[in-house]
This record gives sequence, C-alpha cells and structure tokens, in this order.
Amino acid sequence: MTVVTRFAPSPTGYLHIGGARTALFNYLYAKHTGGKFLLRIEDTDRARSTDDAIRAIFEGLTWLGLNWDGEPVMQFSRAPKHREAAEKLLAEGKAYKCFCTPEELTAMREEQKAKGLPLRYDGRWRERDASEAPAGAKPVIRFKAPQDGATTISDQVQGDVTVANNQLDDMILLRSDGSPTYMLSVVVDDIDMGVTHIIRGDDHLTNAFRQYQLITALGHTPPSYAHIPLIHGPDGAKLSKRHGALGVEAYRDMGFLPEAMRNYLLRLSWGHGDDEIISDAQAVEWFDIINVGKAAARFDMVKLTNLNGHYIREAEDARLVRIIAPMITSKFGLAVDDLAAQRLTRGMAGLKQRAKTLLELADSAAFYARTRPLAVDDKARAILADGGKVFLAEALPQLEAQTDWTAHALEAWARTTAEAKSIKLGQAAQPIRVALSGSTVSPPVFEVMEILGKEESLARIHDVSGS
Repeated sequence: MTVVTRFAPSPTGYLHIGGARTALFNYLYAKHTGGKFLLRIEDTDRARSTDDAIRAIFEGLTWLGLNWDGEPVMQFSRAPKHREAAEKLLAEGKAYKCFCTPEELTAMREEQKAKGLPLRYDGRWRERDASEAPAGAKPVIRFKAPQDGATTISDQVQGDVTVANNQLDDMILLRSDGSPTYMLSVVVDDIDMGVTHIIRGDDHLTNAFRQYQLITALGHTPPSYAHIPLIHGPDGAKLSKRHGALGVEAYRDMGFLPEAMRNYLLRLSWGHGDDEIISDAQAVEWFDIINVGKAAARFDMVKLTNLNGHYIREAEDARLVRIIAPMITSKFGLAVDDLAAQRLTRGMAGLKQRAKTLLELADSAAFYARTRPLAVDDKARAILADGGKVFLAEALPQLEAQTDWTAHALEAWARTTAEAKSIKLGQAAQPIRVALSGSTVSPPVFEVMEILGKEESLARIHDVSGS
C-alpha cells in the first residue's frame, strides 16, 4: 500500500503555526514511507474563503519547502461529487430527508436544554415518509447514523478512543439548498484522493467518529488516524497572537530561515532522543507518527530565535546575501550593486556569527553597501569626539603607506601603533571601526578593512577624520 497523506486547510486566514506543523508532519510521514503528500484547499465556506488566504497558504508551504504532489484539490469545485455521494446514501436507505423547520429545531433544543439533555437532533424524521412534509418544504438530507453499539478509532497518537453511537446524532449531509456540508465534503474528498493516513490536530478528534461511520457507510475502509496535540504558549494557555501565533509569512518577514522553522516545528511534540538540531535528511529518515507525544507542545520564541541563529551560521554565504539584499534596499534605501554584493559575500563569514535573524544580519551588513560619506550614529560620534578623530588623522598617513592590505598585516600595524601610543588595541581599532561602519559594532575591524579594500577604507577614514 502506498501511503497518502493530505494537508487540508480552510482559506479563511493565514497559514498559522499549528497548520504549518500539521503540514510538516504529513509531509515527513509521506516522505518517510515513500508515499504521497497531497494538498486540498477546503474552500466550501464561500463567505470567508478568500483568494489572498489561498495565496498565503501556497506561499507559506512553498517557503517552508513542503512541496505537495500533484495539483491542489479545490474542495468547492467538487460539490457535484459530494452531492452524488449523499444521493447514493439516500437511495440505499443510509440517509433520509428531514423536513424540520428552523422553528421546530429551536423548540427541540430549548426543550432539551430545559431537561438538561445533550443538544442534538432527535431523529424525528428518521422513519417518517416524505408525504407527511408540509407543502413546498425543502428538506435537508441527514445521515442515518448507527444508534446501537459504539465506534472505536485506533488512533496512532491517542490510542484506542471509543464513543457510544447513541451520543452521535444524525448529521446533515446536504443543506436545504443542496449544498454539501463540511463533514460530507471531507469524507468524499478523502476517499477520492485515496488518503490512507489522516494526520491533524486533536481538536478534530470528535469529527473522526462521524467521518469513520460515513466512510464505512459509503463502502470504503476508513483511513488510519493520528490526532496530534495542539500547540500552546509558554504559559500553557492556548496559543494566541500574544504568544506568536502569527502567519508563516510573518516569521519569514521577521527574518527566520525556512530550515530553522522546519526544525523547530518538528520538535513540537515529536523527538528523537536528545537531538535538537535535525537536518532535513534526518527528519525524513527518523520521523514516525508513533513517536508523537500526547501532551500539548509549547511555543517558545526564544528557542526558535536561537535555533535560527544556528542555521544562519550554517547557511551558504552567497544565499544569505541574496536573501538580505532586498532587506537592505527596503530598510535603508541602499542599492546592492555588484560591488556591494561582493563585499557582503566576502564579509558574510564574520557578519553571520552574531545574527539570530536575517533582519539583524541585514542591519549589521548594511555598511558594506553604503556610499560615502557614511552617517555616524550617536555612540560612534562620541568615540570620534573622545580622541578618535585625532587618532584617525594621525593614523591616516601610516595607513596610506601600508603596502600589505590584509587583515593580518593591518592588525599587526594596529598593535604596533597602540604600543607606541601606550593605548590598548581596542582604543586603536574602535575609531577605525566607526569610520568604516558608522557604528561601534561590526565584524572584526581588520577583516572589514581588507574586504572594503585600501582605497575605500582610506576614503571612509578621511571623511570622518577631517584630514
């Protein structure tokens, strides 16, 4: 049997963290077993489904690197197939027409509420003939659910879960206008798409019993279920925007790498020993649903950020330049031309050591793309005022005479100069850093001098020294 998983989001908002993890687990399980990972957009809620949300789902999954197999299935377009399934059940006596008016249903619920009974449809049209219906009434079609016994689902995460059938009422399959309900659409699509394993949040567990019965009534074998725990905030409360429950695109825009997000989401309720850093190849090799725990995972922005810093340090320099170049242009209005890109690439090894997000990396790298004269921030200006400008003016002729413009040679010059002036190396290096970057913080300053080159370095020093 070929394993077929699916991710089936509703396009009524962004692709949130919980959905992204569900997609990741489905993707990894399919890849681990040599199966297929399918995508279905459940756009049957026409009032709330938007093209922007659909686009955000596609872009979010693509950015995360969770590439689905085949074309996405748009659920609304399959409504005729859903109605066909309902009519089949009706013809086989496994469904029936219900002519209850809204007023009758309201009165029924009020009576149940008054008696302290569960609020559910009481089956009053289950055995009645349509000839008893009021003239012109438009019925809904309800599923004739089993009334005796129990339904048990052997869930790969939750274990065996059983519900008494008399706790489940006869759900609506087709509304009075002929439109299919969510429960029917999901079941028919899963059957037609050949889905063998349903991996989703445990908030869908209650739906599983009805879907199990409906799949069986349609003459098919129910899939294997795995209801994974939800993600909570660090305080244990349900994840919300205050915890960081944003759309995947927001994390991209905040400067997170997709591989860091994959690694972090993977470790929410799943683990492989004490391993924290898990490559894509290892994830595919190791991932199995049976290793997902039942306890809710806790989202931790600090851990995600630290993990992102690791992946930035591991990333290819040229790739990082391609990513941050638009950020530098957008934030600082700086054009990253070929010369700036070359400087950024040569300097990336030093730049990426401290950055935990790509935004931080772009901020720290922008000086390589700046044109003269550089703006100097307040802290840097204080360094210049406190003897830094004088030091640069005195050092400039010596640097102009320097023939070996390598980091090693420039550091040796600075040490000799510092000793001659009876100052610390940092007191010699810091004014140069300010002149080259406009800031008191940069990668190793002598490395920066080598990357900028002699001509540009001397020009920047000249600009701030007044010489």
